[in-house]
Amino acid sequence: MTDILTIREVAEYLKLNEKTTYRLAAEGKIPGFKVGGAWRFRKAEIDRWIAAQEQINIKNDGEDAL
Repeated sequence: MTDILTIREVAEYLKLNEKTTYRLAAEGKIPGFKVGGAWRFRKAEIDRWIAAQEQINIKNDGEDAL
C-alpha cells in the first residue's frame, strides 16, 4: 500500500462503506484532500486520526463510568 490512499482503499482500511467514507471526508470528519475532484488520504494522517478517535473513546468511556 502506498502513502496516498483512495476512497476505496480508506474504506477498506477502516472497514467502512465507500459512501460512508466519502460522506465523512466531505464533512471534514476524516483527514483528506481533493486532487482533481477525487479524494485522497495520507495513510499516516488516517493512522493519527484513528489514534485520536481511540483517545476520545477512552475519555468518553471513563466519563460514562462516573
